[in-house]
Amino acid sequence: MTQLRLVAAREIKTGFRNPWAYSFIVLFSVFMLTLLLINAQGYVEGYSSVTGTMLSLILYLLPLMTLMLGSFSLTSEKEDGSWELLSTYPLRTSSFIAGKYVGLAVVMLVIILFGFGAAGTVGYAIGSGFGLTAYIVLLGFSISLALMFLALAMLIGTLSRNRWQALTVAVALWFFLVIAWAPALIALLGMLPYMWIKPAVAMLTLLNPAELSRLFAVIGLGGGSVLGPEYYDWVQWIRQPTGTLAFVGFALVWIGVIVGITNLLWERGRSRG
Repeated sequence: MTQLRLVAAREIKTGFRNPWAYSFIVLFSVFMLTLLLINAQGYVEGYSSVTGTMLSLILYLLPLMTLMLGSFSLTSEKEDGSWELLSTYPLRTSSFIAGKYVGLAVVMLVIILFGFGAAGTVGYAIGSGFGLTAYIVLLGFSISLALMFLALAMLIGTLSRNRWQALTVAVALWFFLVIAWAPALIALLGMLPYMWIKPAVAMLTLLNPAELSRLFAVIGLGGGSVLGPEYYDWVQWIRQPTGTLAFVGFALVWIGVIVGITNLLWERGRSRG
């Protein structure tokens, strides 16, 4: 635990010395404040064109930011030779990976909270913005996106040899999971028998953190009816009193599995020298 704290503290210090972090803070804050201009007629509640636009823009921006920041952090350890030095110390690989994840998660949460805090403060001052329920759902949506994509970012950083390779893989993965997911899913489902469609939708949704978080946010905002009959079971599940806890539990398991794979790969590379 001590090793984990030391690695996390080192990552937090490094993260806030990185110009990328401040660029992302400014970008996300400006992005959030700009969205207030979309709505200048009181507070928005529930699923509407404004909250739908908000969801889409967060979905485009935040995963890409997270993938770049997280993957660059691990590849820089290889390129700068920091890991070669750290590996000479009695530092467990699991503590190193977990500490990196915790430190990067803190950096991402600060970026998100700063952006939402600025938007919330300005919105309250001018009497415009998002209602409390919508605000909480959007904040939870952003946090879940960041934490799950951070796990993928660490896996990318582990598999990549340098920053350029990490950037290429990160952008390709972001494009597939966020931009190309819907048309790819439609094309795949069109080739399946009707009875397989709902199970396939459920299984594939669980594999995509962007789609899973989006569904949770849309249903949480009361827009489950726009998803279509294939997602009826999802709407019923998330609307249950335990739906939020189940989603959080699954997200933690999802993160644990990806980070666990990252740890195994990093340990394998360490043992090979």
